[in-house]
Amino acid sequence: MRPNPAPFHLDLPAQAILTVPDSAGVGIECRRGAVWVTLDHDLRDIVLAPGERFDGTAHRRATVSALEASCIAVSGAEAAAVQARRRRPSPWRRVARGLSPA
Repeated sequence: MRPNPAPFHLDLPAQAILTVPDSAGVGIECRRGAVWVTLDHDLRDIVLAPGERFDGTAHRRATVSALEASCIAVSGAEAAAVQARRRRPSPWRRVARGLSPA
């Protein structure tokens, strides 16, 4: 069994999205700004202000959206397990939406 890695801090610009593929055992603490945490198949809206923390207990993907420029501390996860998307997707890339034009 691997020991829990040390917490790391991550600065997120406004509207940045961080994805945690498996949030079980992962803690997310808002240090500055405001973030919105959503879990797959969970109806709750979790908004964290500075000093507030969310601890994941279920094996679900978590998406952290920065409502404004924010700083979060992530514990219980390896840095390679999370992905920050700071750029908007290219307008030239086609995105599948489940429907196609007839």
